[in-house]
Amino acid sequence: MFESLTQRRYLIPFRASRLPQQFADVLVIGGGIAGLRAAIAAAEGGADVLLMAKDTIEQSNTWWAQGGIAAVLQPLDSVEAHIRDTEEVGVGLCDESAVRLVVEEGPPRVLELIQWGATFDKKEGNPHGLAYGLEGGHSYARILHAYGDATGKELAQTLIRKVRSYDSVRVSEHTFAIDLITHEGRCVGVLAMIGQQVQVIWAKRTILASGGAGQLYRESTNPKIATADGHAMAYRAGAALQDMEMVQFHPTTLYVAGSSRALITEAVRGEGAHLVDKDGHRFMPDYHPQAELAPRDVVSRAIVEQIRKTHFTHVFLDVRHLPAEPFRARFPQLARLCEEFEIDITKDLIPIHPATHYMIGGVDADQSGRTSLTGLYAIGEASCSGLHGANRLASNSLLEGLVFGARAGEDAAKAAHAEKMTFPIELEHQIAKSEKTELDVTDVKSSLRSVMWRNVGIERDGERLAETREIIAFWCRYVMDKAFLPVIGAEAAVAGWELQNMLTGAFLVTAAAYARTESRGTHYRSDFPKRDDAHWRLHLQWKRPLETPIPAGLGDQMLRSPNRT
Repeated sequence: MFESLTQRRYLIPFRASRLPQQFADVLVIGGGIAGLRAAIAAAEGGADVLLMAKDTIEQSNTWWAQGGIAAVLQPLDSVEAHIRDTEEVGVGLCDESAVRLVVEEGPPRVLELIQWGATFDKKEGNPHGLAYGLEGGHSYARILHAYGDATGKELAQTLIRKVRSYDSVRVSEHTFAIDLITHEGRCVGVLAMIGQQVQVIWAKRTILASGGAGQLYRESTNPKIATADGHAMAYRAGAALQDMEMVQFHPTTLYVAGSSRALITEAVRGEGAHLVDKDGHRFMPDYHPQAELAPRDVVSRAIVEQIRKTHFTHVFLDVRHLPAEPFRARFPQLARLCEEFEIDITKDLIPIHPATHYMIGGVDADQSGRTSLTGLYAIGEASCSGLHGANRLASNSLLEGLVFGARAGEDAAKAAHAEKMTFPIELEHQIAKSEKTELDVTDVKSSLRSVMWRNVGIERDGERLAETREIIAFWCRYVMDKAFLPVIGAEAAVAGWELQNMLTGAFLVTAAAYARTESRGTHYRSDFPKRDDAHWRLHLQWKRPLETPIPAGLGDQMLRSPNRT
């Protein structure tokens, strides 16, 4: 069914010896919190580092993150409580050792940020003088925020300043990573579009920190650059991917017709905001004892069900009972957003709807970020570290990026110093010219996002998943055989590569969702609504066949226990 997809190794033909070339000890693909922290650690390890950003270094999921970062920094809180909260939300698929590692190593990494100049919200009399918030799924107030709802921006700015302080770190912005280059079973760098030109970057170690896949869906909180590039590149290169059915949907994004979806941080509900339907009924207590502070998957499905019950297009966030001025001070971005749409938070309800938010699945990686492909590391949202299981606990993702970024950067620098490498300068790859009709890239991209939202979204069932597999296979026949070369223009070429990556990512998500015949965490099958530990307390792994095409059906699915050995 997906032969053209799975047989494709590189997206474009190339002869390495004829392309401009750069060299690095450690190559970092991605400028979010994980990539930035990895670049710092690699530089501190004495490596020559090249950090690539798809857009500007400021344009990342981290920069736009409104939520906070979770860390055990208060005496009454505990590592064991944070571990328990994380594993409860992850419903049986968390890797226990990964959870403990992040929760234990996270607090020193957060305090390190403060030493580097990061400013978190303050409260006199608290440990470290910091204000701690409560969010869904947490049993204790352990969430740090910066400037109310601008935590990601503050962390990104701090790390960017630190990165730019190292002479050994080069930053290449507006750089599109086309494909990981492999030779004799190992990753040796990347083929990239820098400006208008394709170049080869050879690297002893490559760290994939390319972010998420939110643009696979019509409704998304992610920036436009989140097109599953890292997931697709790693799959083509032969690395194992895991838990691709686990896509987290954020319950609350501003829902105004004609506008893009803007995230409303979970901390708003942590401060006491209510969810109400069109009749003003506060419905979350009907669905879960924790009401608005239930895990995100529970809240998202409850909203969808309430929309269905009330025959309406959305529900509302009610903050009218909260003191207005403290609310504006606590959530300045949200207050400004509401003002832009003439929503008076003292009188009006805020229209909201769930949207795709975070890719839990990704490239399978160990506790140093190493993947199944020698020379390649994966961290952050591009990876599957085992921390999140089947559902991410709020504000754990920034913590994960810090911890695994530092560990991967340190390990990659050590490995690069320990090994002398000769790069395959004469490497080349040919692609036969396509004889099939060319489809409109923009139309297919829009249609793909719509069908993924309808059929592979918050609620799924086998018939629609099977239909979606067929639809993706059809598009693949007319898109995956094309080589979008820079001669058609840089913008058009990037759009074509993004679509090919999105089709690959959508195939993996849909195939995994079809395979898992149970409901667990973010993955809800209406035809299999129960959690089934007897058969499905397992991970699904996916790896591209290197010699023969994948057969129709589950193909390259592999199973693995939830805890690494």
